[in-house]
Parts: sequence; C-alpha cells; structure tokens
Amino acid sequence: MKLGIIGLPNVGKSTLFNAITKAGAEAANYPFCTIEPNVGVVAVPDARLDFLEKLYKSKRKVPAAVEFVDIAGLVKGASKGEGLGNQFLAHIRETAAIVHVVRCFEDKDITHVSGDINPLSDIEIIDTELILADMDSIGKKLERLGKNIRLNDKKILAERDLALKVKAHLDLGKPARSLEVGADEKDMMKDFFLITAKPVLYACNVSENDLPEMKNKYTQIVEEKAKADGAQMMPICAKIEAELSELPENDRDEFLKDLGLKEAGLNRLIETGFDLLGLATFLTAGADECRAWTIKKGCLAPQAAGVIHSDFQRGFIRAEVMNFSDLKKLGDEKAVRDAGLLRSEGKEYVVKDGDIIEFKFNV
Repeated sequence: MKLGIIGLPNVGKSTLFNAITKAGAEAANYPFCTIEPNVGVVAVPDARLDFLEKLYKSKRKVPAAVEFVDIAGLVKGASKGEGLGNQFLAHIRETAAIVHVVRCFEDKDITHVSGDINPLSDIEIIDTELILADMDSIGKKLERLGKNIRLNDKKILAERDLALKVKAHLDLGKPARSLEVGADEKDMMKDFFLITAKPVLYACNVSENDLPEMKNKYTQIVEEKAKADGAQMMPICAKIEAELSELPENDRDEFLKDLGLKEAGLNRLIETGFDLLGLATFLTAGADECRAWTIKKGCLAPQAAGVIHSDFQRGFIRAEVMNFSDLKKLGDEKAVRDAGLLRSEGKEYVVKDGDIIEFKFNV
C-alpha cells in the first residue's frame, strides 16, 4: 500500500511524515523544503503477529507494510509547472491513495501560503490543480484515441466514450472519483491514470490544544467537505505524533494515556488507509516465520496464495484455514482442529481478514 502525502506548503506534511516514518525528511517553515519525494516504509502494528510469534516460537516476524511518500507542497499553478508542480504531480500518480493534509490549527509563528487559515480554500486550490492536470491527461488520451477511431474497434470506441464522459465531469470542476460509472468502465478508467480518481483521506492537522477530542471549527468544515466529496476524514496532531515518535516504545502508551488518547495517529491512519483501499490481511504462521499478507477484500484463496508466490497460485490445491480469533480463544492449533474449526477450503473461498492459512499446492 502506497499513500501519497500532499497539501499546501506549511500545513504539517513533512512533520507528519517524519513522525510516522522516522525517516528524517526536512521540516522547515518555508515552501518546498521537500523537493524530492521522501519515501518511508512503515511496519503495520499488529498484535496478532505478536501472539503468533510467541505461540509458534517463530524465528522471525514479518508485518505488513505501508509506504508513505511525502510530496512537496503544491501551490496554485502546479498543473502548469508552478513550484515544480509537474514533478510533484508525477509522484502523486504513482500512489494508490492520497492523504491530503489540511491545516486546521492557528499559529502566528508558522506562515500560511495564502495568509489566512481557510481549509475549504486550501482544499480547493489542491483539487483545482489536480483536476486541471487530469483535464490535460484526458485531452491527450482523446487525441490518441482519435487517431485510431477509424479502426472501428469496439474497445477503442468504449474508451473514447468513457474519456468524453470523464472530460465533461472534469470540466464541471468535479474529481473523477465522484463520477458514477459501471464496473467495466471503472476497470477501464484505471488505464487513464487519473489523479482525481484516487481515493482521498483528508488528514486534519490540529493543535495540541484540541486534544483529546481533536475537534474544532476547522475540522467540522473539512468533515462536511469529505462527506460531500465521497472522501474520508480523520483528525491528527502532527506535533504530538512527532513527540511520540521520539519516545522509547515502552513510554508511548503512558504518553498517549496522559493526553487522553487511545492509540497513536499512525495506527488510525493505517487503519483508515486499509479501509480506503478496501484491503484486508491474512496470516501465515510456523516455526520459521509468522507473517501478515495484504490482499484486496473479496480476494479468492488462489489469488491470496499468489501474493506469497506465483507457484502457490498456479498449483493451488486447497487452503487449510482457521481464524485468528478462534486460535487465540482456544489456545493452540490442536484445540482449533479438535473443535472442528480448522477448515479445508477450495478455489472459491473468499479469504477473510484474520484468516491463518496454510496453502497446499503442486507444480
């Protein structure tokens, strides 16, 4: 899972990135302190793996991972190359989803690129630039399709019709993700590589004074905007996350408790990201290794096997499945088997989050 962190300059993008990845991206009170995208890979916190590691006495534990890309601050005119916008837009295209950091705090010591704190205006600036970039892309797509239309190819005609529909939607100033399309059109649109078709999470960067509720007049505005856009929204305090990341792991729970918080912002960000992209996790466990694997929700057993190795999918025979909750409740694999909760599943089995699977295959 690759998430791109975007937003206007000085909204807290790099501070948040540093906190959740400890990658040390420069964070400074001026625009474009991040010229090249900073990339950090974060292990997904998963207590289930800790349990499996102890139960199976595994030699190693491999959690799922999330890749965060900190993309330099976009500004008005980015779609035309302002502020190195063309480079930044290219980096966004490579991500699966967008984390749009919105400034929802007041601080006279941290300059705002537009002068005033106005979340809706900030979002509009970014959205406009992304829509303009997509309009340019779809225009080029139509130009290429037009050269081949004489072939009377049904696929090309369908692509052209969809491209025209997308263009009309973008012309209204609406992101591609809000366009209602059928399943076939949705698959076809993936080949258009549109930025505004990506799912969006608005990360409202609040002040530590807004803890523990993490609500203020600005977050309420963004929450309404997210509902209207079909996006998701979550509040987070980048400053507190930065302080938390500097603490020894044993001290973090106490720090969160003192602030009235149940969990770190990173955990919530990852959970929301998984939900945004429709992802789930299945597990494998044994003496050599216990591991978490990321799949799309609704994934069938052979496809899940292919995440581990293509040979597993190609020679798939069956999947031996038990759910983590059953294993934890009963204590060990034998007890799960004796209770009749260890199942043998075939090619049509839909893998569920928390399934512990051993694949049987032959190649």
